[in-house]
Amino acid sequence: MIYTKEIEEMCIVNKGANHGPAPIPEEGKWVKAKDVTDISGLTHGVGWCAPQQGACKLTLNIKEGIIQEALIECIGCSGMTHSAAMAGEILTGKTILEALNTDLVCDAINTAMRELFLQIVYGRSQSAFSEGGLAVGSGLEDLGKNIRSQVATIYSTDLKGPRYLEIAEGYVIEQALDEENNIIGYKYVNLGKMLELIKAGKPHKDAFEEASGTYGRYDEAVKYIDPRHE
Repeated sequence: MIYTKEIEEMCIVNKGANHGPAPIPEEGKWVKAKDVTDISGLTHGVGWCAPQQGACKLTLNIKEGIIQEALIECIGCSGMTHSAAMAGEILTGKTILEALNTDLVCDAINTAMRELFLQIVYGRSQSAFSEGGLAVGSGLEDLGKNIRSQVATIYSTDLKGPRYLEIAEGYVIEQALDEENNIIGYKYVNLGKMLELIKAGKPHKDAFEEASGTYGRYDEAVKYIDPRHE
């Protein structure tokens, strides 16, 4: 340690009160975090790129400072999907400090990492009050049993109105309209379920029918439209 001459010539004065860091909630415990290894928890966050044309939802499960599990979900930018593939290899096994200072290729993913770092070191994790935290693998629960991101895609114009393209239930095949052209329901196909059925050997047409369903007052409609072409 190098000190200036002015500091070396000063006398010593006691610092007085020093209570250490405020405790933060971590996996059912109150922890005074002093080192990276003191940090544990599962949390989510969202990041965006500089031109704000894409966004990333990042989920990390951290145990004793080490990222054990990462879920990267992207929307709006094709390049980001490839960056997410690289981030999936980069993130796990690193400390949260290493990950914060590692180039995760995409601005949105880097920003998400920054937001998660702030949450986790301040004790604002989803598992803050869960005794023992959440098991590695819990990040997949956000995807549901078909292991597919929950997405919604709605397109609308002032002239022609809204088009439901994809909802949480799945890919929208038809919009159901009443006599005043109000949307009263829709028909969808759950792509994850359909592909699992096809993988299991079910004929494509049968898999499509089994994975399809309706929502709302679909059967009462006076008109059905394909939201992508009508």
